[in-house]
Amino acid sequence: MKFRTLGKSNIEASVIGFGAWAIGGWTWGGTDEQESIRAIHAFLDAGGTLIDTAPIYGFGRSEEIVGKAIANRRDDVVLATKCSMRWDLDDEQKKRAQKKFSTSEDIFDQPGERSKDSFDVYIYAGADGIRNEIEQSLKRLRTDVIDLYQTHWQSDEVEIEEKMGVLEDLRREGKIRAIGVSNASVEQIAEYQKFGQVDTDQEKFSMLDRQMESSNLAKCESDEIGFLAYSPLSQGLLTGKIDPDREYPDGDQRRFKERFKPENVRKVHAMLDPMKPIAEKHGISMAQLTIAWTLAQPGCSHVLAGARNPQQAIDNVGAGAVDLEKDELETITQAVHSYDGV
Repeated sequence: MKFRTLGKSNIEASVIGFGAWAIGGWTWGGTDEQESIRAIHAFLDAGGTLIDTAPIYGFGRSEEIVGKAIANRRDDVVLATKCSMRWDLDDEQKKRAQKKFSTSEDIFDQPGERSKDSFDVYIYAGADGIRNEIEQSLKRLRTDVIDLYQTHWQSDEVEIEEKMGVLEDLRREGKIRAIGVSNASVEQIAEYQKFGQVDTDQEKFSMLDRQMESSNLAKCESDEIGFLAYSPLSQGLLTGKIDPDREYPDGDQRRFKERFKPENVRKVHAMLDPMKPIAEKHGISMAQLTIAWTLAQPGCSHVLAGARNPQQAIDNVGAGAVDLEKDELETITQAVHSYDGV
């Protein structure tokens, strides 16, 4: 496993991180707590250290599971979580918040399908909100310090100066060690930098989602900001294991996405076909090849990959030891550029 620092923070973390969205169960068809804990332990045993979660992942459930899993192994972990996605705001806070979506604890509501169990989720990163959230996260995670604390989304009405001010205060108080942003534009990152040190930027980036190549990745590379790529396997699609005719259960968001319709899955398989000889040459899975390619892109320092069982976690860690040759990267990139799906 390779290790890189999180920007200018001097915190070294495994280049492959454990993405803990799925183990929260929300929009993933539920969760198995004990299997999730075993997956985290397998990740740590295999040499991984970076674990990334958020309160919204299962409405505290993911953080609670992570907290249980690392209770006796805190020193082995670089612990990252987030703030600003809220389902419990008071009326005053809602005045500066922005509604993000409606949901139930099972799945995002689809248009016209709001259920009686639905509630609204807002984006809010006011100083009072962040202060409240950090205490809840510390409790759920069973720790007294969070290594990397990130604002999850940036669409509320709170000035960035206020957000960064309270984050820098929390750093000085010793409750967090590094500051990150997520789902942010280059301009927003620059605004954060006016008021403190931005250590990382976490964005969706994969073979199918390459919008960051000419924007955030370039910004992070030039400013020595760590870039954490999330959803590198496009929710399992880039493993090559999803059958075009697969049916998804209730509570699994993929059943509603065009990207997972049979025609598009076939396009993904066609894109992956030229890469298979390279994977076979290295003795690795398509998932490991996909993660290794993502990690090799300019500006990308870490990749966050989800796992719901020990074997998936071990496989993900294995990608951190893969070195692809220049000609192999070119072949893979050429195939990526051929993709014409959604």
